[in-house]
Amino acid sequence: MTNPEDLAHEQAKSLIRATRPGSIVTTEHVLAEYLNYFSAWGADLRLGASHNVDQTLANQAVQVLLSTRETFMSGLDLYRRRPDKGYSPTDCISTQTMRRMGLTEALTNDRHFDQEGFRALFRDSIA
Repeated sequence: MTNPEDLAHEQAKSLIRATRPGSIVTTEHVLAEYLNYFSAWGADLRLGASHNVDQTLANQAVQVLLSTRETFMSGLDLYRRRPDKGYSPTDCISTQTMRRMGLTEALTNDRHFDQEGFRALFRDSIA
């Protein structure tokens, strides 16, 4: 975790400790977006973020899906179909991946997932 001040920090730590292997799913796109977020925050936070990505990749509870042309194109299709929304390409790729896998809950506070019919678990913790 990069920011212990984050309102969902403790909830995220508890959830990760309590999960079985492979039960958390993310994509390389999400990890890249996470690194993008911290890219201008200075050397210490950049290193912390890269360390967290290393830990995520090594964590048996987390399944990291590789980027493919199919996943990118599926996300691009949703991006095109939602011009009225502020969805990032990563949101669109994640949404399409979740649909394909039959997932209903997202470890995020991003309202875009609620708008697409998913449950954004960390919105519950800050509401």
